[in-house]
Amino acid sequence: MNSLVARLVLGFIAAALGGAPAFAHHLMGGHTPSTFTEGVLSGLGHPVIGLDHLAAVIAVGCLAAVHRSGSALAAAFVLAMMGGVALHVHGSTVPGGEMLVALSVLALGAMMILRQDMRAPTAFAIFIAVGLVHGYALGESIFGAESTPLFAYLLGLVIIQAAICVGAVHAMRGLMRSYPDLSPLRLVGAGIAGIGLAVLMQQIVPAV
Repeated sequence: MNSLVARLVLGFIAAALGGAPAFAHHLMGGHTPSTFTEGVLSGLGHPVIGLDHLAAVIAVGCLAAVHRSGSALAAAFVLAMMGGVALHVHGSTVPGGEMLVALSVLALGAMMILRQDMRAPTAFAIFIAVGLVHGYALGESIFGAESTPLFAYLLGLVIIQAAICVGAVHAMRGLMRSYPDLSPLRLVGAGIAGIGLAVLMQQIVPAV
């Protein structure tokens, strides 16, 4: 099982290093959703086609699996993500948003590797901050949309992120039953951190 997890980790990193176009985060060919159906589809697909966002949601689920307040933490992340979308839609500006996304993925991976017990207030603060950052970035694709596709987009986002979180929680808890030393958490964390580092380099290198 360890070798399988290690191969998955390496695969995630390779995909991040070679998948620059995937970080554009636009499911609808770059145009803003204009119908309820387009909004739902964009919300469902957006966090999946962006490997950095997908990595963050998986990391949130994995960390929630090993924390006493796991369910509440995952819910806080999803709610904060919606708040981040709302901030973007209402015209708030966050400089270096994509770089913050990369740094947040790197930080989540590091948390999984180090696996230091966090008090609930600290964990909530981190999850909320990460949710706001990712929500703000995700809000770019729905900026300027009318209320119907915007509502549909948020609905799709909540559904897909909740599903990924729950899946990650169950998968990690299943692995921990076989490996109580938390080695799967650290291995997956290494992959998450690798994705964060790869995306960060993509943000930094073009600017040099």
